Amino acid sequence: MDIRVTLLILIEALFAAYLLWRSGCVRTAVQWSVVATLLLVAFVPRLLALKYETKDYLDFLARWVDFYRQNGGFRAIGKPVGNYNIPYLYFLALFSYSRIKDLYLIKLLSIFFDVLLAWGGMRIVSRLTDKPLRRVGVFFTLLLLPTVYLNGSVWGQCDSIFVALAVLALADAMEDHPVRAMVMLALSFGFKLQAVFVMPVFALLLFAGKIKWKHLPVFPLTYVILVLPAVIAGRPFKDTIMLYFNQTGSVGSSLNYNSSSIFGIFRHVQNPEAAATAAIVAAFLFMLLVIAVCGMHYERLNDRTILIAAVLLAIGIPFLLPHMHDRYFFAADALSVILVFSLPLLAPVAALTQFASLLGYYAYLVMKFLLYMDRGSWALIAALIVLGVSLACELRGAPVSGQHAAKGKEPEDREMTGAEENVLDNQQ
Repeated sequence: MDIRVTLLILIEALFAAYLLWRSGCVRTAVQWSVVATLLLVAFVPRLLALKYETKDYLDFLARWVDFYRQNGGFRAIGKPVGNYNIPYLYFLALFSYSRIKDLYLIKLLSIFFDVLLAWGGMRIVSRLTDKPLRRVGVFFTLLLLPTVYLNGSVWGQCDSIFVALAVLALADAMEDHPVRAMVMLALSFGFKLQAVFVMPVFALLLFAGKIKWKHLPVFPLTYVILVLPAVIAGRPFKDTIMLYFNQTGSVGSSLNYNSSSIFGIFRHVQNPEAAATAAIVAAFLFMLLVIAVCGMHYERLNDRTILIAAVLLAIGIPFLLPHMHDRYFFAADALSVILVFSLPLLAPVAALTQFASLLGYYAYLVMKFLLYMDRGSWALIAALIVLGVSLACELRGAPVSGQHAAKGKEPEDREMTGAEENVLDNQQ
């Protein structure tokens, strides 16, 4: 292994330690010794997995980096390459200049965002509990989560990038940093279309007053700035806007690609096109239902109910959609773990989601089924039922946690939501 690669992953581990120090959760020498041990457990397997090459890397990523290497690196970012969005291609162009093997750099990039994902998860949990053990627990659980480790360090995929940015966007919104939240959300969407599995929750943040209408233009402005270098290099601006629409035609014709979606149960349909259309409509109606129900109870929207809704959407939307791939529940994996450390009674949701996701990872990485994908589909149905009931209880004033509001406040002492403050201002 190249010593430079070892140093880079060591820097990432030290960055993780810095974020933990900054959080104030780790103070004593004994605590730091435990943290150091857990960091070794998290990063040594990642270092050992860097050499592993998958077919996706050999057939796609390696060729795309080589294209930039042969065409002048950043001078070629105006040319259409592959089917990933432009911001990720910036990194591939950058890697083309390095003498370090691009496989290592691709994986190190994902590992860096693994750390940011863990930090974002810790920030969200901090909104719902002041217990340091839970905050450190979610940090390391996310780092050690099988699908997080396998996705970037083994498979060389970049799902941790868009999910980390989406989680950071949610954390920023909860912490009343709406502009920063919209920037992070736009960055998430800029890296991958699958950010749409999480984006609808920002409608709930709008209801709760965490995001205001005046902040929404930050999203398209950030996206335009993000793709501007490619436009300057010669790529038509229309292409950057239409890229995701064009990608929908390249996902393949199969209704399911090793995913625990509803088509893991309905594997054989007589009219695939009609089934795909019906599934898209169902996913859209599901999204509207969640938003509408939460909107009707906007006065009860708080960090906890918004987080439950986010997990519900991150599972339910890809579950209903056609053409889903094995990795498309990555956002659900991460958010369900964050939910568990906020509301431990919902631990079965994370276990069911991880089980469903791992079936798809196993199918790709081992090239055979451990169990048929319908087992994962039924697991996600169970998770959706638990989440749906939990959200309904929260919105009706019977919290899952047994407490009435974040930090244990009683209903009569709860803080007003942003939406209620807006109504009061208008009345005055």
